[in-house]
Amino acid sequence: MNWYVAKLVFRVISGNGDHNPQFDEQLRLIKAETEIQAFEKASNIGHANQDSFFNVQKQTVKWQFIDVAELNPINTPEDGTELYYNIHEATDPDLYIAWAHHKSALLGVKN
Repeated sequence: MNWYVAKLVFRVISGNGDHNPQFDEQLRLIKAETEIQAFEKASNIGHANQDSFFNVQKQTVKWQFIDVAELNPINTPEDGTELYYNIHEATDPDLYIAWAHHKSALLGVKN
């Protein structure tokens, strides 16, 4: 068996969709014999996780599965193995660094 990291993309639509488009990108760990099986398994997970519910404003919120956008093999899972990376170009590097520090602080695990 092989391990893969799959990126599943969902569109989030609230009410009539009259809002900035929102997309949820999820990284999922997939165990499969082949890349084709991993893709099929990831796609099945995406379809199974489509959902809709009512928010506090009594609007329907839909999570619509779009597709498996990436599938990356993991060679040998070991402590510190890289699972995913994304190079982000920021127009304001100081703002991006501040955002990263803010997100880290929200984890609440630093001394």
